[in-house]
Amino acid sequence: MSLDKYGIAKRIAREMRDGMYVNLGIGIPTLVSNYIPEGMSVIFQSENGILGMGPYPVEAEVDADLINAGKETVTTIPGAAFFDSAESFGMIRAGKIDLTVLGAMEVSDNGDIANWKIPGKMVKGMGGAMDLVASAKHIIVAMMHTNPKGESKLLPKCSLPLTGVRCVKKVVTELAVLDITPEGFVLLERAPGVSVEEIVAKTAGRLTVPDFVPEMKI
Repeated sequence: MSLDKYGIAKRIAREMRDGMYVNLGIGIPTLVSNYIPEGMSVIFQSENGILGMGPYPVEAEVDADLINAGKETVTTIPGAAFFDSAESFGMIRAGKIDLTVLGAMEVSDNGDIANWKIPGKMVKGMGGAMDLVASAKHIIVAMMHTNPKGESKLLPKCSLPLTGVRCVKKVVTELAVLDITPEGFVLLERAPGVSVEEIVAKTAGRLTVPDFVPEMKI
């Protein structure tokens, strides 16, 4: 059984470490803040000018003036700070962000990412992705393994315009957790009930499969 978007976010939350400064992209990545383990301190940054975002608000907590870079309402933790986007991108470009979690349309087996434009289709803009992939110390992609046509999104080479080159370190999909190495994708974990054979069939890029691939712990 493959994961839903909440399961992907839960698995990525297990990558967090106490004291990290983390930026979450729009889409599935924004859900990660809901699943930080009790007692762990992770500081979430939003490029529109927030340091210290909390989980998604329940209805009673919604403040229409308090939004993330994806224009979704958010909460803040005690000690949160607000600032302009110039200050925010100064943090990003100075390498102050330990981890960035991004969605993607395609990822290549050498770590290239395409996540900002589909030629011929209207897009809202690239946002902060190009700065984040150039500056963050560690980048994890959260995405579906295949596109709506059933075609692999984990490729030998991206077909869409690139956001960043050789920058992605790990990919978490509804089927698997994969590292990216000089030899391509390495299968680390599989979703509960998902076979190695299904993951291999749906991964177009170079893929190394160890002798034993454990199920994810969510």
